[in-house]
Amino acid sequence: MRILGIDPGTIRMGFGAIDIDSGDASFVDCGVLQAVQRDPIEKRLVQIFDQLVALIERVSPDVVAIEEPFVVQGPRKSALAVGEARAIALLAATKRDLPIFQYTPTKVRQTVAGYGGGGKEQTQQMVSLLLDRPLDAFPLDASDALAVAICHSRHPDLLGFIEETATTKAGRSR
Repeated sequence: MRILGIDPGTIRMGFGAIDIDSGDASFVDCGVLQAVQRDPIEKRLVQIFDQLVALIERVSPDVVAIEEPFVVQGPRKSALAVGEARAIALLAATKRDLPIFQYTPTKVRQTVAGYGGGGKEQTQQMVSLLLDRPLDAFPLDASDALAVAICHSRHPDLLGFIEETATTKAGRSR
C-alpha cells in the first residue's frame, strides 16, 4: 500500500510518500511543491494544484493523508490560507478518486514521536529513525508530510481500508 502524506501550504506544500508492507514503512519520495511567493493567492493555489496533480500521477498512491490546519487565536488569515491549500489537496486527491484521511498536527506528532507537543525538528528526527533514512537534506515541510503518511499507516482506519480494498479486488478478479 502506498500512502501520500501532505503538509498543506500556499507557498510551500510538503509531500511524502511511503510504502507499507507487512506493517513496515519504507521511503518512496518526499519534497516540497513551490509556488511563487509574490503571486496572488489564487495563482499560487493553481500552481500548487497543477504540481500536486502531476505528483499524484507520478507517485500513484493508494490513499492520501492530509494534515489539518493548526488554528490559533491570532493569525486567522494564515489559517484560512492553509485551509485553502488543504482544499487544493482534497480536490487533487478527489480528482483521482483516492480515499482521503485527515489528521491534526497533534495527532501526527503524538503518533510519530510519542508526544503531541514536539517541534518540527523532533518530528524530522523521529521520521528519519522510523524510515531508517537521513532526512537532514530535506525541508521540514517534507518530513512533516512523511510524518502524516506514517501517522496514517498506524491508524486503525487503514486496517479497514486494506480489508475493503482486498475484498473489492477479489470481487473484480472473479
